[in-house]
Amino acid sequence: MTWTAPQAQRSSEPYVADERAMLEGWLDWHRGTLLHKCAGLTGEQLAQAPVPPSGLSLLGLVRHMADVERTWFRSRVLGEQVAPLYSHPDGRSGAAFDLADPARAEEDFAILAAEVDACRAAVAGVPLEHTFRHDRTGETMSLRWVYVHMIEEYARHNGHADLIRERIDGATGE
Repeated sequence: MTWTAPQAQRSSEPYVADERAMLEGWLDWHRGTLLHKCAGLTGEQLAQAPVPPSGLSLLGLVRHMADVERTWFRSRVLGEQVAPLYSHPDGRSGAAFDLADPARAEEDFAILAAEVDACRAAVAGVPLEHTFRHDRTGETMSLRWVYVHMIEEYARHNGHADLIRERIDGATGE
C-alpha cells in the first residue's frame, strides 16, 4: 500500500485579535496551507522536482520547514542544543531537498508535525519582546521578528508549493 498525504485542516486566521494571537494564527494558517498543497499525493509525487533546473519538491519543502521551525524557535530563540533534522554527511546545505526519499514521506510529515508542536510549546510563555543574539550574524532579534519571518518563510514557500503542485497534477487554488 502506497502512503498518501492526508487532507489538511487549515485553521482560520483571526480577523480581530491581540498581536500574539494574530501572529500565531497567520503562522498556523500558512503551516496548514503547505500541508494542504501536499494532500492526496503519494510519496513519489511529493518527492518530484517538476520545475527544472530547481530541485524543489513538496517533500523537500516539508522537510525544510521542519528544520526551519526547529532552528528559529528552539535553537535560536531558546538556545536549545538541537541538531539539524536533515544534513549532508559533508556538511553542505540542501539536504532537506537533496535527500528527500519518497519511502520516508510519512515519517517526514510526522517529523514536521512533531516539530511544530515542540516549537509551539517551547515559545508558549515567551514574550514577543524576548531577544536573543543570532548565532551567525550576531544581530539582536526578537521573538516577534521570528514570528513575522516564519510567516514570510512559509508564504514564500507556499508560492513555490502552488507551482510545484500544479506541475504534478494540475491542482490549483488556495
